[in-house]
Amino acid sequence: MPIDQVNGVKLYWELTGNEGPLLVLVHGSWGDHNNWNAVVGDLSKSFRVLTYDRRGHSKSERREEQGSLDEDASDLIALIEHVGESTAHIAGNSGGAAVALKTAAQHARVFETLVVHEPPLFDLLKGIPEATPYLQAVESRVGAVIRLLENKEMAQGAELFVETIAIGPGGWQQMPVQSQQNFIFNAPTFLDETKDPENLNIDLIKLSPFNKPTLLTQGTESPPFFKMVLDQLAKAIPAAQRKTIIGAGHVPHISHPKEYVDMIKSFCLK
Repeated sequence: MPIDQVNGVKLYWELTGNEGPLLVLVHGSWGDHNNWNAVVGDLSKSFRVLTYDRRGHSKSERREEQGSLDEDASDLIALIEHVGESTAHIAGNSGGAAVALKTAAQHARVFETLVVHEPPLFDLLKGIPEATPYLQAVESRVGAVIRLLENKEMAQGAELFVETIAIGPGGWQQMPVQSQQNFIFNAPTFLDETKDPENLNIDLIKLSPFNKPTLLTQGTESPPFFKMVLDQLAKAIPAAQRKTIIGAGHVPHISHPKEYVDMIKSFCLK
């Protein structure tokens, strides 16, 4: 599949499936289009599935200047237009969910539906007393990862992120070697993302007019701060539906692919 100049940056993308509406899957931080491998095949029976490496990740171009998730949002819109469409069903996970939401706040027109799983928009929890201990824990864990990355200890930082934030103890050893290598390669982009002052935030006032069908999802095994973030998003999008994926954590499309595929199909193809 091609690497094309899109929105001023070279993006790697793949389009799987020949029939049905366009479904764009937006991967989270550290990963790439391969994060969706377990679900693309089944989803492509009902959709044309567009996956890609976000700027700075794997096969896509990494720029020298400071980046932002707003650039990722612009990339997403431009990529949809690049493949000849004006609208799409859009699903994002983790950092990719944050990208999808920032896109929704700015360019609602591009959406048919929106599905987001556990966006790390932790700044939404500031000022909420019951969230304070969780925020402190997140800040401590992310801070430890950042210190390793700033010291050029990319492998150690990637492993610590997986073990203490993304998956949990033992998660790094469970990952395929290629996934580990992708995480290490993409570590500088995660570090860049942490320097974006709006990386963990979204303007809920700008998001509130969004009126396309929206599904906010979480896993039963995920840390409670993700549910708290979704609670704040649900206040901004009161018509949004909620779903909890039993037994899943932060990456249900990897751990529970059948359940994830069924969820996407039932919600987006109503």
